[in-house]
Amino acid sequence: MGIIDKLNKDFESRVRLGIMSILMVNDWIDFTEMKSLLNITDGNLASHSSAMEKAEYIEVKKEFIGKKPRTSYRVTNRGRAAFMEHLNNLEKLMKSNN
Repeated sequence: MGIIDKLNKDFESRVRLGIMSILMVNDWIDFTEMKSLLNITDGNLASHSSAMEKAEYIEVKKEFIGKKPRTSYRVTNRGRAAFMEHLNNLEKLMKSNN
């Protein structure tokens, strides 16, 4: 099995890479801020975050602030470990091509 086979397919999308990169350096981040940082649509963020929640890479918290709903995200320990492994394998892949 080559290094490229060790890359995590769950992080192949630029949106998912963006979500994970943002969550690795923030505790909780809300839907509106995440959507703005990534410059994507509501539906795009909702579908990617749902898939990542299902894989247990992120935690999704839904709450009401006053009467307004708020959705926030944070990376799970499993997500942090999987993303770090993915980044390490990317680095190995880049170094193997020198």
